This record gives sequence, C-alpha cells and structure tokens, in this order.
Amino acid sequence: MRMLFLLATIGSALALASCGSKTADNPSNAATPGTPVAAVPAPAGTRWSENVAETPAGGFVMGNPGAPIKLIEYGSFTCPHCAEFAKTGDEPLAKDFVDTGKVSFEFRNFIRDPLDITVALVARCGGKDPFFPLSHQLFTNQAAMFALVQAKGDSAFQEAMKAPQNQRFVRVAELAGLIDFAKQRGIAENQLRSCLADMTKAEAIAKGNEVAVSQFKVQGTPTIIMNGTPLEGVATWPTLEAKLREAGA
Repeated sequence: MRMLFLLATIGSALALASCGSKTADNPSNAATPGTPVAAVPAPAGTRWSENVAETPAGGFVMGNPGAPIKLIEYGSFTCPHCAEFAKTGDEPLAKDFVDTGKVSFEFRNFIRDPLDITVALVARCGGKDPFFPLSHQLFTNQAAMFALVQAKGDSAFQEAMKAPQNQRFVRVAELAGLIDFAKQRGIAENQLRSCLADMTKAEAIAKGNEVAVSQFKVQGTPTIIMNGTPLEGVATWPTLEAKLREAGA
C-alpha cells in the first residue's frame, strides 16, 4: 500500500510539475536597494552557511536561524533549470548573503519523476552536514547522469521499476551511477542502499509536493519563496540576486 501511495503521489507531481518558471525571468526587475539589513556575525570560528538543520517541512536550511530574509527553493534534481540555478547561485548565495547572517536558505524537494526521488534519497543519506555540498555535486552531475540512464535504454529503467518495492530506487540508482558517485563522496554503500530502500522516507519526500502545491501553488521548478511569498519571474540567480539587493541584503 505504501508504494502504491508513493507512485500515485509521484504521478500527481509529474502532472503538475514543470522544469522552469511559469513566468519568464525579468532581469530588469527592480534592483534598487532597499533599507539595508544589518549583518549578524556567526559564532566565532564558524560561518553561517555551515549551520545546517533539517526543517519540519522536510527540507534542509542553512544560515542564521534569526535571519530577517528567509528563502526557500522548491527544486528538482532532474530539472536542468535547477541545475543551472545551483551552478551559478550556490556559491554567491552562501558567501555574499547567507554568511552575512542576513539570509537563510532552505531547499525543499519538489518531485517530478522516480529518478528525481532517487537522487533526493541519495542527497539526504549522509544527513544534514553534507547535504548542501552533495546536492551541488549531484546537480553538477545531472547531465552525466541523464546520459548514463539514456544509454542503458528505457527497458532497463522499466525493469528497475518492476523490482520489489523496497529495491526500486536502489535499482534506479545503480542505472544512474549514483551508488559509485555517493561512495566516492564518503557515503558507505550499505548505508546508501539502506537509504534507497527506505520507503517511509521516500513517501515523506514525495508527499512534500502536496504541501508545496497547497501552501505556495508551486507548479514549476525552481520556485523561490521569500519570507513566505513566492517570487514571480525569479528562476535564475541574477534575478534572485536583484531581489535580495532590493530587500536590503
């Protein structure tokens, strides 16, 4: 029953989710700085971007818990627009905004397909501390992952999805080269296989789509939320940076 629920939830996500904003980016969007937000030093010997926690909504957040500007990204590991957002934005967002204590950043999965949820399980397997660097590397690896899965053919993917319920995402990870990818980054193979077989965790990740749709009307990825309000036309790093400057960060 759990797997049936999970696959139904993924099907719903596929029907709703697209890769790329529904509203085109507007690079000329107000870049006029707002009232400056005061910087807040991190505890001695640390950076705010190193302060990571899992959130009640099932995401991971980095930064000052009291930051006045709170960002949420709903992203998909199989969305090329999200990969580009990570490639161009992860470093400056952490260095220039999160580390000042002015901004916190939370990433929440918005699942589009079974490969997406497989990657999400891999990203979470090491816990909170490696989540953001590992996610960045998974986004960087996205094109190579697609090529590997495509080279093995649709029939191989369909066979993987016919495996016993708690082995389906393990088989998909094997097809996508994610077992070796994660092992090379310090996650033990037995731990990884256990994470990929955890249907309770997979269900919880997929169910997060319902919250995204009901609370924020998320339809595409990446969707950026600032202080509880979805940002229209903001799906690239330059447009988000402009909005942060506008907010005084």
